[in-house]
Amino acid sequence: MRYFWTLFWTFLLVQMLTYVAGAMIGVGFDLQVGILLTVIVTILMYIVPLILPDNPADQH
Repeated sequence: MRYFWTLFWTFLLVQMLTYVAGAMIGVGFDLQVGILLTVIVTILMYIVPLILPDNPADQH
């Protein structure tokens, strides 16, 4: 279920970002670009925690 909600909120936020950025530069809204970016961002959100180390830093 958490994968669904992650995809859902990523979809909404990326669509909003695509709309606002397109309006600022004068380009029409394209749903397909937003869907492609949603898939890319969701995959990155699942991969990045796997790459980052899980151990706390001992000393800085």
